[in-house]
Amino acid sequence: MNKYYKKTFTIPNCLSLLRIILIPFIVWVFLQGKYYLSAILIICSAFTDIIDGYIARRFNMVSEIGKALDPVADKLTLFTILLCLSLKNSLVLILFSVFVVKEIIMCLEGLLIVKYTGTTYSAKWYGKLSTFVLYLTVIILVAYREISFSLTLALFYSCLSVLILSLVLYTIYNAKKIKVARK
Repeated sequence: MNKYYKKTFTIPNCLSLLRIILIPFIVWVFLQGKYYLSAILIICSAFTDIIDGYIARRFNMVSEIGKALDPVADKLTLFTILLCLSLKNSLVLILFSVFVVKEIIMCLEGLLIVKYTGTTYSAKWYGKLSTFVLYLTVIILVAYREISFSLTLALFYSCLSVLILSLVLYTIYNAKKIKVARK
């Protein structure tokens, strides 16, 4: 087995791929109206996200591919679930739109980071907080279709707040990294 294969097909990277593979199943089950099953699949996806990060750090399996693949799996999963939910809830459509704009900005910043520093950086606490709050929110909104408007509003503002916080803090962090690299 060659060295590249060993660094690419690590357990954490395979778990990230599993999250991507789960996406069509989550959508299919959701569109069938089997919301509890869909929520369970989302929980499994979120759990593999936690596990892959733990395994990568604990067993020294952190890789450049993994640093890129893990957030891509998260973003694809959350993008898809938010899109499904936005078909039935106008507040989620606003949240989905903010999420998309944030991710486009983050992607552009990520490209600049790679261009100027030649590397990628691991997720920061505010990115992990954002992902956690988004996962928790979509799980609640998928599993409990008849929740009150006030709870939906609280979840909406919580998500909106962490999305904006994450974007602002990452932008500051990325700007500092780029500034140092350009000197």
